[in-house]
Amino acid sequence: MTAAVVTTKITNSQETLIIQRPQSGLCLKGNISIPGDKSISHRSLMLGAIAQGKTTIKGLLLGEDPRSTAKCFSLLGADISQLNTDLVEVE
Repeated sequence: MTAAVVTTKITNSQETLIIQRPQSGLCLKGNISIPGDKSISHRSLMLGAIAQGKTTIKGLLLGEDPRSTAKCFSLLGADISQLNTDLVEVE
């Protein structure tokens, strides 16, 4: 499997990380089980919103911050089902 090409570029005293997907197309698939908290809830919503296909989230923390994150990504075009702790789908 071909890995992504990661390089850094320094201009005007600022370092920029550049990640390029290989021509062959790198794909990550699978299931991840981790205990939920506010940070994990944010990250799961964000990763689901930028991923290709459907992301299923179970055990989402329903605090004000994750709700705000979901609303922002919905306004940006992500399709996020009604938020609940049992199951949230993001496309």
